[in-house]
Amino acid sequence: MASYRLFLLAGCVGISLCAGCATTPARQEQRVQVEQVCVTNIDKLQAMQIAEDVLTAMHFAIEKADLDSGLIRTRPLSGAQFFEFWRSDNVGPFYAALANLHSIRRIAEVRIQHSANGGFIRCDVQIQRLSVPEHKAAGSPGAPVRRLAPTPEQEKGITWIDLGKDTLLSTEILNRIQKHILARRSFLVSRTSDESQATGDEK
Repeated sequence: MASYRLFLLAGCVGISLCAGCATTPARQEQRVQVEQVCVTNIDKLQAMQIAEDVLTAMHFAIEKADLDSGLIRTRPLSGAQFFEFWRSDNVGPFYAALANLHSIRRIAEVRIQHSANGGFIRCDVQIQRLSVPEHKAAGSPGAPVRRLAPTPEQEKGITWIDLGKDTLLSTEILNRIQKHILARRSFLVSRTSDESQATGDEK
């Protein structure tokens, strides 16, 4: 088990180094941290729907969506493994390696504040790592034994350790929300223009 983890870690580090060398300035700019997205020409309900659609598309399950407070909170989402290429919750090689070496999960929280003059959308993503106590065999002090299934004693000590905020993923979520808002705005402008042209042709 230890040799397998070392092999996997070496592979992930190699991939990380290759990805870092291949990163272009344009891609680095895309990873500049985004703290909030401004909202104009769209109401609060539409912003909530767009945010929920983005989170759902990223395989988050919605735990709470309160229109009055503008709060959306997801259920914990386990980190994507290397073979789950269709998922996008591991942003960057570091988090990809972390998700494959440990059991991690994330909880996303989106807050929407809206007024007559516009508003903004913020996103926070908390990341946690599973901690399982090592089981020591009877008669072998100091010798940990790894098992696929935790023992009853281990289950009592299982905890999720807070690793702080995943700002790369929160930035990715906000960027996707902004793209959806801009696409919706462009669609509405295009439709309004077509309707105005049709009305002019009728006259």
